[in-house]
Amino acid sequence: MTGSRTARPVRIGPRAAAALVLVSAIGVIAFGWPLLAGEGSGVTAHAQDAPWLFAALLVLLVGVLVATIADGGLDAKAVAMLGVLAAVGAALRPLGAGTAGLEPMFFLMVLSGRVLGPGFGFVLGSVTLFASALLTGGVGPWMPFQMLAMGWFAMGAGLLPGPERLRGRGEVLMLAAYGCVAAFAYGTVMNLQGWTLVAGLGSGISFVEGGPLHENLVRFLAYCVATSLGWDLGRAVLTVVLTLTIGPTLLKALRRATRRAAFEAQVTFEAPRA
Repeated sequence: MTGSRTARPVRIGPRAAAALVLVSAIGVIAFGWPLLAGEGSGVTAHAQDAPWLFAALLVLLVGVLVATIADGGLDAKAVAMLGVLAAVGAALRPLGAGTAGLEPMFFLMVLSGRVLGPGFGFVLGSVTLFASALLTGGVGPWMPFQMLAMGWFAMGAGLLPGPERLRGRGEVLMLAAYGCVAAFAYGTVMNLQGWTLVAGLGSGISFVEGGPLHENLVRFLAYCVATSLGWDLGRAVLTVVLTLTIGPTLLKALRRATRRAAFEAQVTFEAPRA
């Protein structure tokens, strides 16, 4: 019996890619549509509709996972690794989520996405957020948005250049820089999800239904600075520190586990010799 090894256990097949594009497109619309809604559209009156959006997005996210499995991207060993990493990430999240935005799970998502590829990264980010929400009691209409944002966060690490060539200090620095930027991006995207539904804010940071796009974007920037900059900064700094210190060791461990698991190995059987 002979086999070949690949560094990435989850490939993005045609059906998985189509489902991923569909979910991402719907996610972008769900996050950003209030900015494009006209005056009198009743954006702030639709907070009660969030549970319906929650159910629809969650079904689509499950569809991504099912499509990935159908394309042969997840075998039993990949599912086992997904379960282990999601469990570790879910356990890490409560350790600092209540203290200045310190969330150690983010650096794990960056490194896992880098080693195991964008498809695995998206599924891992989404599943980890789902598991951590169940663990901490954070289930609500905001959860599918968190799942999407974390899926994009981990997937982006898998799309960084040079996965087969860039190693050592240069790779770690690139991952630290990505983790810093993506940590702020995650917080900004999640702010956008809730900003349009929060009433009673100051006039300089409130969402104005039907207002000019550029003016609302300026108000949104002021809202982010006033409400979440400290949390995003804490998340970014912790991600950078953990990536620079623990990152090299964890990258080696993940790559070693991936090689030994021989995900998607093409197995052939040779006929016995006479």
